[in-house]
Amino acid sequence: MIKTKKWLDRYFLGEKPKIEELDIFLNGTSFEKIVWELLKRIPYGEVTTYKELAINVANKLGREKMSARAVGGAVGHNPISIIIPCHRVVGTNGSLTGYAGGIDKKVKLLEFENVDMGKLYIPKQGV
Repeated sequence: MIKTKKWLDRYFLGEKPKIEELDIFLNGTSFEKIVWELLKRIPYGEVTTYKELAINVANKLGREKMSARAVGGAVGHNPISIIIPCHRVVGTNGSLTGYAGGIDKKVKLLEFENVDMGKLYIPKQGV
């Protein structure tokens, strides 16, 4: 617990600590764990899309394709959302969607990581 607190302190100081520094044991389905492992690989200050994640999951499972919606469900069940950076996943069209902590926090985390927000947007409610 102390190690995790120090990791988070360093993150919020802008030090970019590596996820591998922590001993992480997550409870989830095998599918969720595959998605979460891929989330860990998204570099600090960069984003990927649900579609790109779905393609990577399909490749890992030896399938031709995978539903981005299914991947989004697994992303949404990530129990440690800053450490396993689900805030770095956006819609294919640049929409900032799908963050359990709230879109405002997703925006703040991406801005904190100096992500280029020029092509990203908050979708209108109900769209």
